[in-house]
Amino acid sequence: MKEINQKQEHTGSYYAASVNEITNYPRLEGSKSVDVCVVGAGFTGVATALTLAERGYSVALIEANRIGWGASGRNGGQLINGISGLGKIRKKHGDGIADMVWDLKWRGNDIIYDRVEKYRIKCDLKSGFVETALKPRQLAYIEEYIEERGRHNFPYKYEAWDREQTRSNLGTDAFLGAFTCYRDGHLHPLNLCIGEARAAHDLGVQIFEQSPVTDIEHGDRPIVKTASGQVQANAVVLAGNAYSQFEPKHLSNLVFPAGSYIIGTEPLSEDVINEINPLDVAVCDMDEVVDYYRISADKRMLYGGACNYSGREPASIKAYIEPRMLKIYPQLKGTRIDYEWGGMIGIVLNRVPALGRINKNVYYCQGYSGHGVSATHVMGEIMSDAVAGTMERFDL
Repeated sequence: MKEINQKQEHTGSYYAASVNEITNYPRLEGSKSVDVCVVGAGFTGVATALTLAERGYSVALIEANRIGWGASGRNGGQLINGISGLGKIRKKHGDGIADMVWDLKWRGNDIIYDRVEKYRIKCDLKSGFVETALKPRQLAYIEEYIEERGRHNFPYKYEAWDREQTRSNLGTDAFLGAFTCYRDGHLHPLNLCIGEARAAHDLGVQIFEQSPVTDIEHGDRPIVKTASGQVQANAVVLAGNAYSQFEPKHLSNLVFPAGSYIIGTEPLSEDVINEINPLDVAVCDMDEVVDYYRISADKRMLYGGACNYSGREPASIKAYIEPRMLKIYPQLKGTRIDYEWGGMIGIVLNRVPALGRINKNVYYCQGYSGHGVSATHVMGEIMSDAVAGTMERFDL
């Protein structure tokens, strides 16, 4: 991680302003010895640490800033099935892995629903996610989604909306139709990440914040070093994603960062909510560069979109995103914008997450291309399997 991004507090997002718990785990001091050291406390790192702790491993989790500081705590909060690039993986390996690919698509959602209930995590989890068609050719995707779920005897509710139903349910004429899945949904991502970290800590995971890693010394038991301490472990998992600067010999050019940005309005009236989103679903269009939005628990419109590959933040996120929102919802003109924030997501050129192993006992996973809430939880399980020596899903 670049020095400018180290030892930072959370950005000025709606999520940071409405967080359940302000974390204050200690800095790493002195020497520790554990089974597994996880570097990076976003969703990938926290999910991996929690999975390992549930399986009886001793774990240290090291974070340069705060739990969920990066994209995990800034994203649109949309819980969407799948891992980017699964279609390419299936094409590479053939139809023999079709069932495994289908299970992978939904495993992340299952993990999140289960953990929210098991650990009583308050993260405003709601079911319902809508993909909207802006162009006639995108209507074919809806038919594909229906056919796919029918083929797999999908047990959860889903439905297609024609243009009139879409207009009625979303209060806009912008879309030609939509597909809705009620096993997908939306949530407060920072509260989920912090809640999972708390669950991991309660199971014995040693968590260290404000502790940028300075070096990794490879060997039979690698040593992860910070300015004031070190952790020796049987295995190391690198989970830094878009902000990672580790192992440039192996990881450089695998993932490149792209900016994504969100605005949060003032709380909307019940009349407005009933007009634009009476079903309280998350929404995302089907374009290559998507717009996405949802209503927060306190009735704000959280609207995000665009994808900036330049590495430079817009001079005004509000000026960048608000016109996109008003194009869909002109009735929100004049609504106060209370929050504006952005962050970096990790993009992989082929859209398949980059995961691998260095020197037999240092594992890495990064690059979810903007679809990380669910996928990170699958990868946390796959990383944990790999540490234990089970490589079937890892080797895909």
